[in-house]
Amino acid sequence: MYSARDRVEHEPWLEELEAIADRLELSTDARSTAADLFLADVPSSDRSKRAVLAASVYAGSLVAGDGRTQGAVADAADVSRLSIQSRWKELLESAGLEPPRW
Repeated sequence: MYSARDRVEHEPWLEELEAIADRLELSTDARSTAADLFLADVPSSDRSKRAVLAASVYAGSLVAGDGRTQGAVADAADVSRLSIQSRWKELLESAGLEPPRW
């Protein structure tokens, strides 16, 4: 998991997550799950953080049953759909969740 210190350290990214979630009109559960996924696996490189944030939003929306398309999340997060596609399953697996097999 992550510590409270991680939440404070990455507050600007969590604010960005909220802005993305607002654009997508995500539920509270989806937002909370996305934040947990992001904080559990924050990359050290700032360059990768936006892509992981977007993948966390996508995966969080799936887990909460509030699913959005990869394209919609990519547009809201200003990343490529491929950035989400290549990361979301790994995020779920590292959190101990099994990604859907569709």
